[in-house]
Amino acid sequence: MRQLNQRPPAVAGVFYSDATETLRRDIEEMLASQTVSGPAPKAIVVPHAGYVYSGSVAAAAYARLRNAAADIRRVVLVGPSHRVAFHGLAVPSVDAFATPLGVVPVDIVLRREVAAQRGVITSDRAHQFEHSLEVQLPFLQTVLREFTLLPIVAGEAAAADVADVLDCVWGGPETLIVVSTDLSHFLDYASARVRDAATGRRILAFSAELDGEDACGCVGLNGFLLAARRRGLTAEAIAQCNSGDTAGDRRRVVGYGAFAFHAADDITH
Repeated sequence: MRQLNQRPPAVAGVFYSDATETLRRDIEEMLASQTVSGPAPKAIVVPHAGYVYSGSVAAAAYARLRNAAADIRRVVLVGPSHRVAFHGLAVPSVDAFATPLGVVPVDIVLRREVAAQRGVITSDRAHQFEHSLEVQLPFLQTVLREFTLLPIVAGEAAAADVADVLDCVWGGPETLIVVSTDLSHFLDYASARVRDAATGRRILAFSAELDGEDACGCVGLNGFLLAARRRGLTAEAIAQCNSGDTAGDRRRVVGYGAFAFHAADDITH
């Protein structure tokens, strides 16, 4: 059997534990504290800081997926580039992404489809040290069963181009879309609460004109919101806080929010 060419974890031991059993326990404890009701969402927006800061907010969204674990077989994951500047969207050439919880195969079919879209490049460099996608994987590995992954790092791109890429891999209930973003950065606690509340309202209104001061993952988020608005999804705020509420100094905080998006026919069930 051919050995998979893997992207190894870059932030294990920093953003989350690099010990398998500790990591598994940490995630299960965060998930266990959540109350789950209603149908599983088509898409979620989740933060990507270290688990001590934003893990509880992310868990509030991931817990919603447990009832659909048997149905979700593909995950499209979009997050911002923090280390590499480039135009467009980047997919990797590797076969799989690894974490302390195991290996997630890259969806070769979906990657081929998006690689043909305008503004999509293949770049392992864009993915090599990027944490915004990596920190989502242990949650997905814990909540879902077997699934394939389409990891997309967003550089500089128009919302319409991102929406077009998502449209071509949207799929049905078997496909989950995960958008990774934090909210405001380095405001004082009170100012961040005001700014993030306003950003949350804009997300719920499907505003596709957010900027980097609102959300560091605004490129992927704007494109997703545009695609979701076109498809008539409904939006729900799940959880929101900032690092001053969890493990940080309240003089300079980072905001976190979790949101769920449902297909129109889900709300009738």
